[in-house]
Amino acid sequence: MQRIPPEGTSEILFIGNATLLIRYGELTLLTDPNFLHRGQFAHLGYGLVSRRLTEPAIDVAELPHEDLDAVVLSHLHGDHFDRVARRGLDLGLPVVTTPHGSLLLKRLFGFRGATGLRTWQSHTLRHGDSSVRITSLPGRHAPGPVRALLPPVMGSLLEFGDRSGEIRLVLHLSGDTLMYDGLREIAERYRDIHLAVLHLGGTTLPGGLVVTMDAEQGADLLDLLRPRRALPVHYNDYTVFRSSLEDFLAEAGRRGHDARLVRCAPGERVTVGAEATA
Repeated sequence: MQRIPPEGTSEILFIGNATLLIRYGELTLLTDPNFLHRGQFAHLGYGLVSRRLTEPAIDVAELPHEDLDAVVLSHLHGDHFDRVARRGLDLGLPVVTTPHGSLLLKRLFGFRGATGLRTWQSHTLRHGDSSVRITSLPGRHAPGPVRALLPPVMGSLLEFGDRSGEIRLVLHLSGDTLMYDGLREIAERYRDIHLAVLHLGGTTLPGGLVVTMDAEQGADLLDLLRPRRALPVHYNDYTVFRSSLEDFLAEAGRRGHDARLVRCAPGERVTVGAEATA
C-alpha cells in the first residue's frame, strides 16, 4: 500500500518522457506509459522509428500494480504506449484515451477497460473517498493534412476532489499538441489550473516537420494558460526531439514565467497543491 499524500495535494513521480505516476488521496494514475530502455526503438508508424536516449526511472515491473486505478493516455504512439507497457500492464486496467486509441487498444491488444473520450467529454473515477474527473481537451499533433498520418491526440484536465464534488486540485496535461487556435478555449473554460504538464521536445519528422511543441510554443502555451505552476516533460528522451529542456527554460524565463516552473528530473518526485509545490 502506498503512502497517501497530504489532503488536497498530489504526489507526482516523473518516470521519463511523458510518463508520470500521479497519486491523489486513494487514487493512483499513470500517464503515457513508456518503459522502453536506452537504445531500444519506438515505432512511430509508416516505418518511422526513434531510438530512446534515456532510461526510464523505474521499470514497468516496479509500478504499484495493485494500486493503479487507470492510465491516462494522450494518444497511441510508440513513445507513449510501447510494447513493454503492453506486456507489463494488466489487460483489465482502465485506459482513458481518444476514441481511436481506445478502439485499437481493445481490438489489437486486448485492453478491455479502454475508454475513448471525444473532445470536452469527461469520465469520472473514484477510489474510496477520492475522485478525479478526466476531461478530454483539444490537441493537434501536426499541421494541415499531415494530421491524417499521425494518431489523434488529446490533452487532459484532471480535476481531483472527494465524493462531495468539491474540486481541490486541477492538473492539465497538454498531450503531444502544437500551439493552435483551438487551445484558446481551454484558457476560456479553465481559468485556474494549478499545474500544467507540458509535452515539449520539438519532435521533428523527416523533412523538418515539427509535431510537438518546441521551446517557443511551450512558452506560448504558458502565456495562454497562465497556470500557477508548470512541469515540462517529453524532452531529451528520443532522437526525434530537437528542442531541449534548457531551450524551454531559457525562453520561459525570458517571458517572465520562471516562478511558475517546477524543476523535476526523471526519478524525482514533486508534491503539488493548490497553493504551492514541494
